[in-house]
Amino acid sequence: MPGMNSGLNADDPTVVTAFRAALAHQGIIALLILAVLSIAWVSVRQQAGTAAAVRTGSVELAARRVLRIGFGLLWVLDGVLQVQPGMAAGLPSEVMQPAASGSPQWVQHLVNWAGTTWSYHPVQAATATVWIQVGIGIWLLAAPRGALSRAAGVVSLGWGLIVWVFGESFGGIFAPGLTWLSGAPGAVLAYCVAGVLLALPPRYWRTPRFGRAMLSGLGLYLIGMAVLQAWPGRGFWQGSGGTLAGMIQSMAVTPQPSFIADLVSGFGNFVQRDGFAVNLVAVIALAGIGAAFLTGRRAVIKPAAVAFVVLCLADWVLIEDLGFFGGVGTDPNSMIPMALIGVAAYLACTRVSARESAATADPESALSEAPAAKQSIQAMLRPAELRRYLTAATFGTMASLTAIGVVILGAVPMAAAQVNPAASTILAEAIDGPAVPVDASAPDFTLTDQDGHQVSLSSLRGKVVLLTFLDPVCVNECPLIAREFWEAGHLLSPQQQHQVALVSVNVNPDYSQLAYIRAFDQQEDMTAIPDWEYLTGSPAQLRKVYQSYGVSSEDLPGGAMLGHSDLTFVIDRSGTIRQNLDFDPGPGTEATLSSFASELAAAATQTLRAS
Repeated sequence: MPGMNSGLNADDPTVVTAFRAALAHQGIIALLILAVLSIAWVSVRQQAGTAAAVRTGSVELAARRVLRIGFGLLWVLDGVLQVQPGMAAGLPSEVMQPAASGSPQWVQHLVNWAGTTWSYHPVQAATATVWIQVGIGIWLLAAPRGALSRAAGVVSLGWGLIVWVFGESFGGIFAPGLTWLSGAPGAVLAYCVAGVLLALPPRYWRTPRFGRAMLSGLGLYLIGMAVLQAWPGRGFWQGSGGTLAGMIQSMAVTPQPSFIADLVSGFGNFVQRDGFAVNLVAVIALAGIGAAFLTGRRAVIKPAAVAFVVLCLADWVLIEDLGFFGGVGTDPNSMIPMALIGVAAYLACTRVSARESAATADPESALSEAPAAKQSIQAMLRPAELRRYLTAATFGTMASLTAIGVVILGAVPMAAAQVNPAASTILAEAIDGPAVPVDASAPDFTLTDQDGHQVSLSSLRGKVVLLTFLDPVCVNECPLIAREFWEAGHLLSPQQQHQVALVSVNVNPDYSQLAYIRAFDQQEDMTAIPDWEYLTGSPAQLRKVYQSYGVSSEDLPGGAMLGHSDLTFVIDRSGTIRQNLDFDPGPGTEATLSSFASELAAAATQTLRAS
């Protein structure tokens, strides 16, 4: 899919170093958010001269507590998994693209749109994902009740839908081979379901009817999955060469501890021999547990809930292979989230005691445990109201507010990356290294431009010059470099365009005629760039320029094209070379082309400001 792959290895050291540095810097900001809120909270409470009041607010029921804490821990784990070195450069090509490969074209295009943004801004996207998911997890853990807790459920739902659509390609529901055993309809959809349940008002959790509704929904889902698992012709009934055996074998080769690989591989061999029996057990288990959940009878659903958890754990280990090995595992896959929903549904079916029912009857508009939260946001911004709120706030409330700050810390850079069409320069640096600082006078020359006019380098004084060398008959790297200059010219503002000259010298003296220069410009649409100069001259003139700038070349087999240095010199207004950029375009993907263009535009802007 175009734009999905940045052309870099997942463990590229330049990208990994930048990723870790960004995480460290943003981690300091997260600590500052915590410090500022803590200092404000402690200071206001000390000034008020009162200890925290003991709250007798609503008591969170066990079912909701299991769901909130379980998914809070999962979100934190997912955020930690996003810190893996391969995430920044590897997630689009190694996670998103494979997930979408079997889906319809419209799904692939949708996922490609998100993957392109990630590929263009790998460090910003990867760090943003870390903080958003860690922030949501901490928020869920810190806010047991009230509006803050319900808001955490809403945010969990929102971010979960984004990950489910773009990261999991709708959980593969539009791809062939959909099966519960591999996590259909997507692990993150379970996070979304949990978000919806946690966002509901407390009154829904106070009656067993709600728990029965949860179990009925889960039961219908499991029966539907049993039907899909039993459907003929989908490859699940056969052993060797079957869908299930192939799925397990693919997981067994994932980089992971040897004892886990051996366990999964052994089960895969068993499935190859007895695939029919394994699939029969899976179908019966799914259908039986689903039917038991639909009955709503406590004597039946209790053993069914235990069986469901056991089945989820067995599938998680033997088929999903724990889900997070391999360096780009983004979550522990679907079985743990599904088991949590099953446990919460069962607990919600247990009749609530009179004490718990009364304790959960607090007003739903309370913001966590702070009565001042009933005030409007506008009122809370007043110093006096804000002081009252901080005085009444609990530690959990302050931790929740800190988590909200962490989520914003991730969301803002991701939003900024989304609206920025130019790729990060980190891709260009990963391919060719950073710019080399130079402080030397640029050798002057006089050549002929594409319009037949004489142009000297000294005549461009007063402008920043980006100087490169292109072969007009080249069909691989030179057109890529020309496109990078084209994009750089359009990244500059209209005012900057008149202050920057984009200049190329013909690097092939065997094709020095103007006709070749003009043909190259028309082919690459270079005539659309203001202040573009493609210069040529006699072979003797050109060789003198090559020698002055240290540009080497050699004949390539087959004739015509030359192999030559891919260099760009950044020359300031006074004619001094300030930077030397290695400009080998590398893989020439959409992301790297845009990155080199960004590097050129940034170098021109920096030199304009400095001179």
